[in-house]
Amino acid sequence: MSVGRLAVRGSVLLLCDMQEKFRPNIVHFSNIVSNAARLLQACRILGVTPVATEQYPKGLGPTVPELGLGDLRTFSKTTFSMLGAPGVEQELAGVQRALLCGIETQACIACTTFDLLERGIEVHVVADAVSSRSQVDRLFALARLRQSGAYLTTVEGAVLQLVQDAAHPRFKEVQKLLAHPSPDTGLLSFFER
Repeated sequence: MSVGRLAVRGSVLLLCDMQEKFRPNIVHFSNIVSNAARLLQACRILGVTPVATEQYPKGLGPTVPELGLGDLRTFSKTTFSMLGAPGVEQELAGVQRALLCGIETQACIACTTFDLLERGIEVHVVADAVSSRSQVDRLFALARLRQSGAYLTTVEGAVLQLVQDAAHPRFKEVQKLLAHPSPDTGLLSFFER
């Protein structure tokens, strides 16, 4: 029985469509990107491979610079699922679990989650690093994804599960990333039912 334990080995970080044109329309966009950027930094420190996509970049623009992709290659797509981007499936060879961040929760995050689960890959949706144009769509999508078998986590929860031990040789570097709590992304209403 899987309990959803994260580990560096066999994991990938998927960063979905955090692009310039979405900025004015996505609920908590700046905080979502900030949280995803922090998780990306931690994954780079710990050795978890990141994979990033852009939805129709010709029309929707590039990934926002504050995510901090640097020279990381982005995969262009028109499908809602990240797995529809040419080259992404090859990046998942040997992957057992995926951490998933980005937008929009009810569309690209959901379709990516379903495709990953159908391929037997455990999915950890990072709830404080995903969003939508509507908070209702976001929260209902998170509930639906949980029903489908995805695990919901937070940036801090994911990072601490990945590092697993304060004696980890890179713990101090990761700890600095968690010095301040993640900015609020309006999730409390999700758990107040």
